[in-house]
Amino acid sequence: QVQLVESGGGVVQAGGSLRLSCAASGPSFSTNDMGWYRRAPGKEREFVARIAWSGGSTTYADSVKGRFTISRDNAKNSVYLEMNSLKPEDMAIYYCNAHAYTARIGTRVYWGQGTQVTVSS
Repeated sequence: QVQLVESGGGVVQAGGSLRLSCAASGPSFSTNDMGWYRRAPGKEREFVARIAWSGGSTTYADSVKGRFTISRDNAKNSVYLEMNSLKPEDMAIYYCNAHAYTARIGTRVYWGQGTQVTVSS
């Protein structure tokens, strides 16, 4: 079993910045990729960004391109989301997501518990 723990959410004014972190832990796993999703009040969960563990290629939702940057630290099994020029519409619960392999289960998707990002206008 792989556990994901997010941190870094909070309250920020529009135009401000926040950095989210997510650390993966567990016995004997390998990560294929990690990413971030978000769910705003009254809306469905949506994709934000993803990074491949091998090679580091990244993918972003159009709504965050040029403002958000995803990065990783392979040694720490961690992924980060640098969020700049935040807008009120970025306010949501942000969830860390990982596709990881364990010998017992194989490859599956894991989710963190979520961290709240509040953007005041």
